[in-house]
Amino acid sequence: MAMTPPTPSTSAEAAAHAEFVLQKVQPALLGLMDGSVSTLAPLFATAGLTHSAHDAFFVGLAASVGAGVSMGLAEALSDDGTVTGRGNPWVRGLITGGATTLGGMLHTLPFLLTNLGLALKVAYAVVGIELLLIAYIRYRFMKTPLASTIFQVIVGGGIVFLIGLWLGRVGAGG
Repeated sequence: MAMTPPTPSTSAEAAAHAEFVLQKVQPALLGLMDGSVSTLAPLFATAGLTHSAHDAFFVGLAASVGAGVSMGLAEALSDDGTVTGRGNPWVRGLITGGATTLGGMLHTLPFLLTNLGLALKVAYAVVGIELLLIAYIRYRFMKTPLASTIFQVIVGGGIVFLIGLWLGRVGAGG
């Protein structure tokens, strides 16, 4: 039996649900996807180049916070919400920026461990969990078929992840 996301039962519930998805879930998903994926390459390339968990942590921190500020401002300045119905631009910006920072920090935090090998293993697991969470949110709120969204998110995130590992090896001369 195929899983299907729940749907609201009345038109008022459907309208409230659609507004919630448009004004809260979509900006959060956008940020979580960007933060989770865009910070992978610099974080893992730094780990490969420097062989230092400490250095990788600070690059991940800088990438996460910088991406959060950038994405938050981009979302807040993209439209005022009156024509599109996307709601208050600054609320959307805060949601997107916060989710972007969170998405980048989740796989950065393992690099607080001093052992680089252990930090990498934990970070790999966290990345997998992040990507599955993104796929679930897309399935649950955007009504994307679960199997195809898992495939899309894992492939997209995997490509960026592998680019980061490859650039770290190339830069380190390996």
